[in-house]
Amino acid sequence: MEFAVPHDHPALPGHFPGHPVVPGVVVLDHVLDAVEAAHGPLRGALRLPQVKFVQPLLPGQPARIELDGTAPRWKFRVLRADTLLASGEVVQA
Repeated sequence: MEFAVPHDHPALPGHFPGHPVVPGVVVLDHVLDAVEAAHGPLRGALRLPQVKFVQPLLPGQPARIELDGTAPRWKFRVLRADTLLASGEVVQA
């Protein structure tokens, strides 16, 4: 799944004035959307036992999410071109 966070996204003010960075929670929201698009609605509690952010995502930059796994556990990677931005795991309780 590919996505870009627009420059006028409501979560951007304050992250950081003059040099906006997409907050990690917004990136993770796109990860959950990708899991649901590929595997159907997520029900019940979710855990993120492992998440690592290694590079920032800037507003307007295209990114893509790669998923591996099946319910109830998925590994994910968020990339900008070939650059890893974040990786981790989503677990459905």
